[in-house]
Amino acid sequence: IQLQKMYGRITSPDFPNVYPNSKERTWNISVPKGYTIRIYFTHFNMELSYLCEYDYVKISSGGKLVATLCGRESTDTEEAPGNRTYHSIDNTLTVTFRSDYSNENLFTGFEAFYAAEDVDECELLIDDEPLCDHHCHNYLGGFYCSCRVGYILHENKRTCAGESARVQGGLPPLCQNRSPSPPRDNWSVSNPRRGQVQSWLMAPAGRLKSPCRV
Repeated sequence: IQLQKMYGRITSPDFPNVYPNSKERTWNISVPKGYTIRIYFTHFNMELSYLCEYDYVKISSGGKLVATLCGRESTDTEEAPGNRTYHSIDNTLTVTFRSDYSNENLFTGFEAFYAAEDVDECELLIDDEPLCDHHCHNYLGGFYCSCRVGYILHENKRTCAGESARVQGGLPPLCQNRSPSPPRDNWSVSNPRRGQVQSWLMAPAGRLKSPCRV
């Protein structure tokens, strides 16, 4: 079952009734990049077996196993979710339910809820270094870097260089120092005197910022 909403609910087959024998079901949850997924259980009642080899719920993400769950309460060798919240490694999460061919008792399975969570990329490190040289700005679903006055942002959008590192084509200083930001309304007008097109950015309060030639 493919799930692509930012939040949702999943349950074992026939929940809240007893789940059937010899049943397997998989949910593949995916959200946009820049998010991870958290999942927690509000009901969990599965057959208990050594190392959860009979009936189980498996949670995996990024090609790695996050948890294997069974029973009602955790033991020395088996894990039940209890009040725990599980998190994906990336923007995908797979939940697999399996029941074996026979159960001596009646078990009602599980109910779980999941939701996307924004990743704060500004807290991440690459080779023990911050993502941005100077300033990092996080927003829902992504981030962007900016530089201190007197520096320009490299084309990799992460590192900053002194003003002497001019971009080929000779953009005005204002355009060189302007750092990228989340999408905003913009429009262009022609300059009949100079035969050029100027691109204007609309500031949040409706003020026009100075133009950069395009």
